[in-house]
Amino acid sequence: MNFVEELRWRGMLHDIMPGTEELLNKGMASGYIGFDPTADSLHVGHLTQIMTLIHFQRAGHKPYALVGGATGMVGDPSGKSAERNLLSEDVLQHNLESVKTQLQKFLDFNTGANSAQMVNNYDWFKNFTFLDFIRDVGKHITVNYMMAKDSVKKRLEGDTGMSFTEFTYQLVQGYDFYYLWKNNNCVLQMGGSDQWGNIVTGTEFIRRKDGGEAFALTTQLIKKADGTKFGKTESGAVWLDPARTTPYQFYQFWLNTTDVDAKAYIRIFTLFERDVIEALEAEHEVAPHTRTLQKALAKDITIRVHSEADYEKAIKSSEFLFGSTGIEFLNELNDEEVLGLFGGVPNFTVSKSELADGITAADLLAGKTAVFPSKTEAKKTIQGGGVSINRNKIGTADDVYNTSHLINSKFLVAQKGKKNYFLIIAE
Repeated sequence: MNFVEELRWRGMLHDIMPGTEELLNKGMASGYIGFDPTADSLHVGHLTQIMTLIHFQRAGHKPYALVGGATGMVGDPSGKSAERNLLSEDVLQHNLESVKTQLQKFLDFNTGANSAQMVNNYDWFKNFTFLDFIRDVGKHITVNYMMAKDSVKKRLEGDTGMSFTEFTYQLVQGYDFYYLWKNNNCVLQMGGSDQWGNIVTGTEFIRRKDGGEAFALTTQLIKKADGTKFGKTESGAVWLDPARTTPYQFYQFWLNTTDVDAKAYIRIFTLFERDVIEALEAEHEVAPHTRTLQKALAKDITIRVHSEADYEKAIKSSEFLFGSTGIEFLNELNDEEVLGLFGGVPNFTVSKSELADGITAADLLAGKTAVFPSKTEAKKTIQGGGVSINRNKIGTADDVYNTSHLINSKFLVAQKGKKNYFLIIAE
């Protein structure tokens, strides 16, 4: 398998340094991608780089995943409009362990010569003094060279400016590349297209310090068809950790992609071969309403990130919300999964002690919660047979509900009609 050609036909390749493809076609080579442990989970925005390492290993090369215990303390300015908060060493260590665990799900660490390997740049920076750094690293790269980088220029042109800490980031990342080149024979650094400047600084540092040769390759920054950034928003990211984003929410994220996005994502985020993808595309073209691409994409990636059992549960969750699965299904879910399932619907909280004494349907839906704006409207709709609790129609507004009706000893599911759900949480 030709690694570069694989990225090219999948629409992933962005920039590549001359000579890189020829080098990789000669035989096994070592390359790395860095992951900053700024959270205790990776998110879908990291999946492009994870897929890059997967393809790299499948092509017979040796992948290194660098988790930035040191660079995480500095903060990469690339693509950022403001400096981010620095994390404590304890928090970083926790994040590092979590990220390592996630990466081990995707890469093979036991294949022999091209086994994946995890490295942490804190290991070589922890005893590197400031004076040593400015003498052994800083003197090789000019300020003019550093100022020419887009990530620096954009910040200096803005209102926030840039701290010396962030300004030195490209030197720190450049030294990472040098260290891995020198000690691990790592000849290639890969990353998103916003990392090109940092990566090239590394190749330049290797050349200037030791007269060595190293290479660079970047992938496309994935954007949605509407131009917005994929997988990482101000309001919240779609995480790989099921405690942060439930498998159901994760599945729905992929299922709800547009046709245009699904056509790109099926190539980037799955390991399907070209003939399989082209067959799926053809099938989707004939009947777009069946969402063939979205379903195949969501299934494949949910199983690989989570599990087949989680995928099956996500399907059942979808069927539950559309009425074809009974209320007993909720007993198969833990509290986080129930909350995730109803994350997009109004949630209300009632007192468990009050519920123990019994609350009438009208009071529960219009007094203790705001399912209805008034008891009058609640009574009218109940009388018309349009309200259910736990999938059972409410007989009268005076029907009493208590803790015996709770699902998982915590939840009541109210419905107005078939599609308007409300989750009532007893605490």
